[in-house]
Amino acid sequence: MNNPFEPLHNELIELKSLVLQLLQKPEEDLSNKLYTLNEASAILNVDRQTVRNHIDRGTITATFIGRRILIGHTELYDALNQIKSIKYKR
Repeated sequence: MNNPFEPLHNELIELKSLVLQLLQKPEEDLSNKLYTLNEASAILNVDRQTVRNHIDRGTITATFIGRRILIGHTELYDALNQIKSIKYKR
């Protein structure tokens, strides 16, 4: 007599192995990632001119390559935390 749960059991074993593979996969290293002005404004949910103003003030450090403005991942999120703390001190 065939076990009616055998196919289901095999699929569960396969799913378990796939989940373990996903859990063991190393996370993406974002420390070297650079964002353009448009990407940074989308992440921060502000207008691109606001990001540009913070770059001009020096709150956000950016790299200028020709006319392109690139902002590092860590710099963007560090600046976001600083801007929030400045905003609530008023």
